[in-house]
Amino acid sequence: MIKVENLTKRFGEITAADGVSFEVNSGEILGLLGPNGAGKTTTINMLVGVQQPDSGKIELDGVGNPLDKDVRKLIGNAPQSLAIYEDLTAEENLRFFGRLYGITGKNLNVRVKWALSFSGLTERKNDKAKTYSGGMKRRLNLACALIHDPPFLLLDEPTVGVDPQSRNHIFESIEKLHSDGRTIIYTTHYMEEAQRLCDRVAIIDKGKILALDTVNGLLDSYGGLSVINVKLESLPEKPLPVDGNVDGNNLRIETEKPLEELAKLSGSGLKFLELSVDRADLETVFLNLTGRRLRDR
Repeated sequence: MIKVENLTKRFGEITAADGVSFEVNSGEILGLLGPNGAGKTTTINMLVGVQQPDSGKIELDGVGNPLDKDVRKLIGNAPQSLAIYEDLTAEENLRFFGRLYGITGKNLNVRVKWALSFSGLTERKNDKAKTYSGGMKRRLNLACALIHDPPFLLLDEPTVGVDPQSRNHIFESIEKLHSDGRTIIYTTHYMEEAQRLCDRVAIIDKGKILALDTVNGLLDSYGGLSVINVKLESLPEKPLPVDGNVDGNNLRIETEKPLEELAKLSGSGLKFLELSVDRADLETVFLNLTGRRLRDR
């Protein structure tokens, strides 16, 4: 478990983290979803021990604070800014980071072989990282974070600037890590990533956690009403079986229970020419909570 209590971090007049509190259960993926400048990376930096909070507390699985180097050994960190050496090959990068964690001999050989296979880089292991595509560099970045087999994994926007194939490979890799029981914090501003990968999602903005729940819980609480749009062949002579706005042969229904309303319509004998249901998604929740105004930072 990762337990975060009332983390605060200021940079001059800017409050990057403002009383951030949450828990990540063992074996869970928690998404940190927020716009640029929301405080995601600052929170990750404090969790990995790179930055010290002005106030607040972090505890990993009851073993202590990541400011302790022995606790940091339990963490794998794949930062948003690539933490690889481009003049080294994939294998050399992995061996370097492995040795930093005290891995040597046969164990290092085993871990490097696993990491190359896991990242899909075995065939390119002897090529310098500077020759890699953006997606390959991101996969190597993740592999270096995993070389010491950590139980806790912090992933800060791990799919920025990658091609669709590498993005899908990273998704599948994270899902495999999840099934193996790793505890993961995943920061992103891509809604579909959070919706696909995360058990729960915390929406953060201006250094504050605005909401934290499962995706379905967030949709129920902050998504708003679903909208059913129907184009009828003709209007019935008797009253419609649902409440809605009629404009010619077009019917618009706003409802919390779209399936129930659709059942009423289908059982009424009405003939439909067109029908669509617009349901709230995580992007709707995000915009409802953080606003729609453009952000420069």
